[in-house]
Amino acid sequence: MSELVPMSIKGLMLDPVSNSPIVVLKDEEEKFFLPIWVGIFEANAIALQLENVETPRPMTHDLLRTAIGELGARVTRIVINDLRDSTFFAQIRVIVNRSGEDRTLELDARPSDAIALALRTEAPIYVAQSVLDQAQTITPDDEDQDEQSKTWFEQLDSEELGKYKM
Repeated sequence: MSELVPMSIKGLMLDPVSNSPIVVLKDEEEKFFLPIWVGIFEANAIALQLENVETPRPMTHDLLRTAIGELGARVTRIVINDLRDSTFFAQIRVIVNRSGEDRTLELDARPSDAIALALRTEAPIYVAQSVLDQAQTITPDDEDQDEQSKTWFEQLDSEELGKYKM
C-alpha cells in the first residue's frame, strides 16, 4: 500500500453546477485539498456530526458506532485507498478483541460512510498518496492546474464551506 497522508475535513459544500454535496478533505499543511462528491444522506450525516447536532433517534452511522462498541471492537482509522473510474474506495480498520487477542478487520466502505463513522468514533482519516496522485486534488500553487479548478479553489473560504444546509 502506498504512503498514507493524514487528512481532516475542511468543510462541506454544494457543487454549484450539479447541486450535489461535496466533502472537502485537506492535509495538515493545507497542501492538498481533495473534493469528494457524496450523497445527500451521507452529507447530512457528516454535517450533523460536524455541527454536533443530537438527533432524537440514532442515525445509521450512530447505530454502526454503537454496534461496533457493543461487540467489543473499535474503529482505529479509515483510509481512502483507491480511485477507479472516478469512484473513490475506502476501508474502515476495526480492531476486535476476542478471547484477549486482537484481530484486525479491514471493511470495504464508501468514503462518505467511512468519514461519517470516523467522525463519530474520533478515528483518524487517511488518504493513500497514490489516490492523491491520481485524483483531481486542488493545490493553491499548482502551475499546471486548469483555470476552472483554480477558480473553484479560490471560492473555498470558510463562508462558502459553511453554506451547506441540512
